[in-house]
This record gives sequence, C-alpha cells and structure tokens, in this order.
Amino acid sequence: MSNTGNKTTSDRRVGLWLVGALGGVGTTAALGLAAWQRGRCDGTGLVTQLPLFAGLDLDRPDQFVVGGHDIRRSSYRQSIRDFQQRSNVFEPALAEECLPILERWGDNIRPGTVLQAGETIARLAEIPEAHAARTPWAAIERIQTDLRDFRQRHRLDQVVVVNVASTEPPFETGEVHESLATLRPALDRSGPAVLPASSLYAWAALDLGWPYINFTPSLGASVPALLELAQERRAVVAGKDGKTGETLLKSVLAPMFALRNLRILSWVGHNIFGNRDGLVLDDPRNKASKIRTKDEVVAQIVGYRPQTHVSIEYIESLDDWKTAWDFIHFQGFLGVKMSMQFIWQGCDSVLAGPLVLDLARLALWSQRRGDSGILRHLACFFKSPMGVREHDFFVQFRLLEEYVRSACGG
Repeated sequence: MSNTGNKTTSDRRVGLWLVGALGGVGTTAALGLAAWQRGRCDGTGLVTQLPLFAGLDLDRPDQFVVGGHDIRRSSYRQSIRDFQQRSNVFEPALAEECLPILERWGDNIRPGTVLQAGETIARLAEIPEAHAARTPWAAIERIQTDLRDFRQRHRLDQVVVVNVASTEPPFETGEVHESLATLRPALDRSGPAVLPASSLYAWAALDLGWPYINFTPSLGASVPALLELAQERRAVVAGKDGKTGETLLKSVLAPMFALRNLRILSWVGHNIFGNRDGLVLDDPRNKASKIRTKDEVVAQIVGYRPQTHVSIEYIESLDDWKTAWDFIHFQGFLGVKMSMQFIWQGCDSVLAGPLVLDLARLALWSQRRGDSGILRHLACFFKSPMGVREHDFFVQFRLLEEYVRSACGG
C-alpha cells in the first residue's frame, strides 16, 4: 500500500464538496457514489474505471464523504423523487437503499451565495443566507468556515471542491483580475462585486490549498489572479464546462472530417432540454456563457471557420432528457456537397455525474502527487479546457494517457 503522509491508502478519508449539491448533477454524483459504496454500481460511465488507471492510487468510493453548498431548500430524497417523477430515472430500490448514506451527507450541506451570480440564479435562492454577503470577502470567509468545519468534523485528509451549480452570465474581467496584488484589496469593498459567485468558491478552496474543479462555463478560477493563488497555495485547478453530449460528439466527429480532407461548410446544432439548468439558460445572459464554450470547438479542430450556429432552448416537458439535432453540410471530391445529420438524446445529469467523480479522484491524486496549478491533462473532460487550446477529443485523451503512464513509470 502507498502512503499519504502518515496515512495508508486503506485509512485515508477524503471529501467531495459540491457547489450546487442538490441540483441534478450534484444529486446524481452523490447517488452514484453511494451506490458504488453499496456495491450497486459497476463502474460504467466512469473513465477512471478503465484499465489505464489501475496503477494509480485513486480513492475508493468508501473513502469519500460528501458535503456542499446550495441556495435552495431541498434534500437528496426530494431531488431523487423529482428525477423519478419527471425524468423516469433512478431505480426505486437502488435509491431507497442509498438514502441512509445520502441523508447523512445531506446534513453536511450549507447555504451557498448568489453574490454576482446573476438575476436568474438569484431568483432561485430560497435561503436568506444566500443573499447575506455584502462584500466578496464576507462571502469567501463564510464559505471557508463551512469548508474547514466539514474537513474537521469528518477528519478528512483532503477535500476537493467541484462547481456543478447553474451557469452564470459572462463576467467581464479587467486589470484588477490580473494579479493577487490588485485583486486582494478589492475583495473587501462593497458595491459592484469584482468576482462572481463561482470565483468566490474558487478563491475559498484555492486559498485553503484545496483542489477546485469548475464543471460549468462560469468564470470560476479562470483569471490570472486565481491561478496565481493556486500556485502560491500549491493547489490544483481544472475546468471549464463538462463535455458530456453534443460537444463531445463534435470533438469526436470533426477530426474525422479533417483527416479525410472533407471541408465542412456549415454545422448547425440545436439543443433542447428542460431541467433547472435549462430554465437558467432560458435567460439570454446566462445562455451566452454556454454558447461561447460550445461554438468554438469545430473551427479549432479543422483549422478554418465554417459557418456555425448553436441554439439552446428550454422545453420544460423534457426535464433532464437533453436532445440535440445536428446538421453538418460538407464538400467532398469534385466539389460535391453532402450532408450528415444526427440526433443525440441523453439524461444530462446521468452523463455528467460520473465525470464529477472521475475529476474528483484524479484531482485529489494529482495533489497528493505534488502537482499544482492547471491540470492540463484533464482537458478531455471539458468543452473549454483551461490551459489547452486543443479540442480534438483523441488528442486530448492522449494527454491524459501520457500523464498516467508517466506517473506509473511507463
């Protein structure tokens, strides 16, 4: 067995702190982890269960404790019931078996913050504490109090913070965000916030020296000052925007057109879904963040800019079943124009949930290994990977393979 400080693998305890813990992705990740602990999960959908990772000392499911922040009054029981009624997912017997674990974890959930999260997200907040912070630093201090308490109460060796909250509107950055020296003093000022909520969580985690993963398109840790903080505290960071559906297919199919020397003329993607994320993205300001990350993939892969169009529409009746229709118009030999169409339908949270567990395990392991800053080898998990401009899924996955093999001495 390998050692982490004075702890062996068998007695190490780790925490998974979810920002947006009671949302669809947070609930699915927690339920999946509980089912895995109970031996009711076979590892399908978990990248880290591939043979490639067998040589890494990744944390087992029974080593995890879950906690988190949320802005709504709910529970894992209620969230699972909503999934079962509206999306017809989660086997009742499995959910019932896992509820004792989930209810214990639910006791760890604390009120989040909506400071500078945008009007649409602020309207979802049902807890007065979510609106309480008057300055960014006040919000950060409360978040850090919750994080420290979680680690101390459960005697955890490590904690990873993963943002799975709703998508914020784009946040404009400026000179104040270029360094810690300019950003730190601004955090204690009232008035217009200098960081959105996603970045306040990022600061709180990184300042403690803990891994922070941004599974959303929100700003998170993607400003120079926060990356400087990560290096200063020897913390690891990765993001942004989990790649689970239509964009995953784009990053797989676009290389085929490039390598066959078929010229893409236009690529139209129409997305419809109806969960809470869809409701938030029905606000054009929040939608702009999502479209920005989805619409840059094809041009980067093929090396030129075909006409592209991405649309996202809220269709309430679909709930968590995301459906995408894509139309690809391309030109082949002798100038002949052809087309390809596909329809992708998947349960959004069920696609995302296992990737959250993958990222948590890999980030915790990388920190134990002594890494700091951006984990570029995790690019294949994200639509807009930090520190990597490459969008070809297979090239991205090779980065992960090379990292793992190097770590295993291969």
